[in-house]
Amino acid sequence: MDAPAEEFHAFFDRHYADLSRFAYLLLGDSEGADDLAADALVAVWRRWDSVRVGGHPLAYARGVVAGMARTRLRSLLREHRRVALFWSHRPDRIDDPDVPAVLDVRDALARLPLRKRTCVVLRHAFDLSEKETARTLGVSVGTVKSQTSRGIAELERMLAPARTGSGRAHGTAGALRAGSAGRSGW
Repeated sequence: MDAPAEEFHAFFDRHYADLSRFAYLLLGDSEGADDLAADALVAVWRRWDSVRVGGHPLAYARGVVAGMARTRLRSLLREHRRVALFWSHRPDRIDDPDVPAVLDVRDALARLPLRKRTCVVLRHAFDLSEKETARTLGVSVGTVKSQTSRGIAELERMLAPARTGSGRAHGTAGALRAGSAGRSGW
């Protein structure tokens, strides 16, 4: 194997699980997330020579995942509109042993607009800095700050009745971290 192929293989081994987790938090579908992460890594491989020289291959890969997730979600939205089932289905079963607070956060995340959801997930589930998030998404740090702040505020509004009604004490970001760490296969 040549050096670039070895570098990419090591990159793949090191980051596939995190990219899949990122895709899952954006899409809410574990099978689709695995496929999307694999597709994103194929796209990264096609541009590997320029990506690795750029110095931020993980940020580039996360940006590819975010872009592919946006495309996939838009496609799903169009499909659901055609059949008048826009976001009306819920999973019949859940394989993960998640606590109710985490499920509430996941449902609320799915209702956030993609840009806000992406900023919230990168900042709070992946603990990226504002600068790293901005680089990943190709936006300004100010955009990351505003989208994250607005996204968290929307999540807090969506989750307020569920938390006060059940006495849950989990914060939104804490539940997001707990849910992402508990998923098997990440």
